[in-house]
Amino acid sequence: MNHDEMIRHARQVLSDNDRGAYTVPTHGLYPFQWNWDSALSALGFAHYDEPRAWTEIETLLDHQWDDGMVPHIIFHAPDDGYFPGPEVWGTGRAVPTTGITQPPVAGFAVRRIHDRARDSALAARQVRALLPKIHAWHQWFYRCRDPEGTGLVALLHPWESGRDNSVDWDDAFDRVPIDGVGEFTRRDTAHANPAHRPTDGQYKRYIWLVQKFKSLGWDNTKLHDASPFKVVDPGFNAILIRACEDVADLAARLGMEEIAKESRAMADKGVAAMESLWSDELGQYLCYDRAEGKLIPSASIGGVLAAFAPIPKHRITALVRRIEELGEVCNYLIPSHDPRAPEFDGLRYWRGPVWLIVNFMVADGLQRAGEREIIDRIMGDCLRLIETSGFAEYHDPVTAEPCGGAHFTWTAAMIIEILHTFEVAA
Repeated sequence: MNHDEMIRHARQVLSDNDRGAYTVPTHGLYPFQWNWDSALSALGFAHYDEPRAWTEIETLLDHQWDDGMVPHIIFHAPDDGYFPGPEVWGTGRAVPTTGITQPPVAGFAVRRIHDRARDSALAARQVRALLPKIHAWHQWFYRCRDPEGTGLVALLHPWESGRDNSVDWDDAFDRVPIDGVGEFTRRDTAHANPAHRPTDGQYKRYIWLVQKFKSLGWDNTKLHDASPFKVVDPGFNAILIRACEDVADLAARLGMEEIAKESRAMADKGVAAMESLWSDELGQYLCYDRAEGKLIPSASIGGVLAAFAPIPKHRITALVRRIEELGEVCNYLIPSHDPRAPEFDGLRYWRGPVWLIVNFMVADGLQRAGEREIIDRIMGDCLRLIETSGFAEYHDPVTAEPCGGAHFTWTAAMIIEILHTFEVAA
């Protein structure tokens, strides 16, 4: 499949999953609008339909909560093929949403789409309308998920991370009880191989947290201290820091001085605080268990995704070495967990597989730092995965086996973005 054919196929995937004002990640498994899926998908649309790209992000931010939080799922239309649905969340919104959030890539996406826009007038209008909302979301993170002002925000539910089933969460998640959860019927295993999905025990803990937060009325001034699961993820924080930096730069150019100043301060504080997560032993950043007050010695992609943020050059150099090490023990970069670790599972959700969205964000950060050689390997592996196994949600880093949902929106969007952004050999 040549590059033109790949782009045509990718555009067809986006078209098939387009619901007019938003996209679904894939038919069946994920039938609603997901937060970071949506923002990343807008990058793909922007290469051939800028108004549609802006609409995607507008729709997402139209459902922002009054306190600034942007929910991780918006239930635009009923669909009983997904669990937990709006009745489980009970957030009381006119258009139902969940009560937790996801990685805030929207600020990055808005800047990227603005900076290469062909319709500059449309882009300027959109940015002026969207930046205050995105900034309010960033402020919400530091207010509600970093109440002690450390410069790093905590996740209160694995689903917020976007890396739902990572090995990183295992020990902290074991502290989440399952008493009183009750019976429920999962829907995900009807759409994807159960061997690729989280276990039933993990799902009970997911639901316990939802029920706990619901019992507190989804009051974000209470959830942080009430949650037994409080984990600082370097990858998540890197996305937030990068988004703050991008908002600061964009706001400064548009004369939105207060937003620019506040965003720059948040980004600078976050970069400095990231140093507390560095592990010389593993040569990457680590998650931090805030409830236990200790780093989590898990060799996952979260610590490599930190390259997306404006971290110091010597940390970038070390992360390149880390990626090169991983490249010696798998056929396709970048695995979501170290294949040499006993917990590695190349087929199971976020416990080993390759995700093109992560590859793109890591490569984008490395490109800004001037790292060329390793980017060629990462981007080449992305294309080889698609040529071999199609537009799957994720792929095994050893065999390239397609896993999760098929015909996946953000995988297709990333191929469009990669082929327009990076120089990749045909």
